[in-house]
Amino acid sequence: MAPAGAPSALPLLLALLGALLPEPGDAQVSVFPTEATLPRGGSVLVNCSSTCEEEAFLGLETPLTKEERDRGHNWKVFKLSDVEEDSKPMCFSNCGPNQTLASISITVYRLPEHMELFPLPPWQPVGENLTLKCQVKGGAPRAQLTLVLLRGEEELSRQPAVGEPAEGNATVLAGRGDYGANFTCRAELDLRPQGLGFFQNTSAPRQLRTFVLPMTSPQLETPRILEVGTSEKVVCSMGGLFPASEARVHLALGDHRLNTTVTYNKDSLSATAWVEGTAENEGDHLLVCAIMLGNQSQESWRNLTVYSFPAPNLTLSEQEVSEGTQVEVACEASVGLRVRLSDAPAEPWAPSVQFLLNATAEDNGRHFSCSAALEVAGHLLYKNQTKELRVLYGPRLDESDCLGNWTWPEETNQKLSCQAWGNPVPQLTCLRETDGALLPTGDLRPVKKQYEGTYICKAESPRGAVTRKVFLTVLSESGKNVLIIVLLTAGAILGAVVVATYLYNRQRKIKIYKLLKAQEAAAMKLNTQATPP
Repeated sequence: MAPAGAPSALPLLLALLGALLPEPGDAQVSVFPTEATLPRGGSVLVNCSSTCEEEAFLGLETPLTKEERDRGHNWKVFKLSDVEEDSKPMCFSNCGPNQTLASISITVYRLPEHMELFPLPPWQPVGENLTLKCQVKGGAPRAQLTLVLLRGEEELSRQPAVGEPAEGNATVLAGRGDYGANFTCRAELDLRPQGLGFFQNTSAPRQLRTFVLPMTSPQLETPRILEVGTSEKVVCSMGGLFPASEARVHLALGDHRLNTTVTYNKDSLSATAWVEGTAENEGDHLLVCAIMLGNQSQESWRNLTVYSFPAPNLTLSEQEVSEGTQVEVACEASVGLRVRLSDAPAEPWAPSVQFLLNATAEDNGRHFSCSAALEVAGHLLYKNQTKELRVLYGPRLDESDCLGNWTWPEETNQKLSCQAWGNPVPQLTCLRETDGALLPTGDLRPVKKQYEGTYICKAESPRGAVTRKVFLTVLSESGKNVLIIVLLTAGAILGAVVVATYLYNRQRKIKIYKLLKAQEAAAMKLNTQATPP
């Protein structure tokens, strides 16, 4: 054996191997074991022996750390330590002038030093292929090293470790069921044929998130116009999402993001926000709704016009006047607007309209309406202001409101009404001339004889008073009979007149008919005599 630090004699021995092979019948050298598989840094005992009949010189040629542990007649046992890599130590035997050789094959096994499943995409669309890639550094022996890619416990691919670093890959079609799935890479070192066991090492898992975002725009419900000082609700919704809870919504008016409330359902969402019209954002704006899921987004937009529309100004020179007073009614619009005034002479829309009115009792409670028009984004808008005119006038107690004569049969159901008009509303009292009894008004069920009489009705207010007589006649039972006889008699007389008239007209028509016939006959006779034979 070469001294420590001296160059190894193994290459020289190998070069001379052919020349030194023993002839048949010569002594042989043997080694045990012929093969050994060790963990990295492990050790092994090697027995070198010779069949030489004489005392042979035995040795073990190797760069490994060795130590002779035992010996006997033509055999030696060496211990090889700190074995870091594969090696083939050579046993040699010098028997007389001849030398024989035998080698042992030592294989060092080790688990991979580094293994990693490459990062997955943050989001993977459902229905698209996903390529998984695993990298392993180190690990031996490579012939027994296998790379396995897994989804949970499901094996996706199995392939030998080739190259340094070794890489393995697999392609899967992403589905909804892969959302939240863990993918790993596992290295398997199978040394069971060598009687050592089965070793495996697994990478840190990586979780996949899959998604579905339809290729359609969100449904956006929003007003087209918005008045300054008002607010309207905006709703943006979309269905067919997966997972809907992971979707994000962006609602904005121009550069201003709206405060949004999102409601999630199984596979859809609905986002609600309120947009306010202010003087600062008056004008045309783009209202945008964007729904983002995974690394994709879909959006919808609408035009929104924020406008200002002041109400028109309606004025009455006086809202409460006495009858006969002249009132000026005026309607004006803000700059750039046109107005129209109800009851005014027919005129086109104008910046202002006014007219004079001579107030009468009929104008009390009359409403005047001032309308302004504005066109916004193709929409014609109107605003109105209304005012009521109050006309003060004295009491009115007319025949149409309080009849002067009432005649009813006794014990019948009747209704008596007497109403006075005026502004302010007058107080009406109706008293019987004889005893000051009140005139019964409303439903009379039934009419009594005691109601009969002449009543003085007086309507009185701060603006004056008027009076009117009302005569109430109640017919008793005898009075009713006389009335019936009178009516029957009148009916009979009327019937006789009708019959007599009919008979007279009939006789007259007969006489006229006979006269016409006689005239026709005379005319025919004259025509016959005048004709020559």
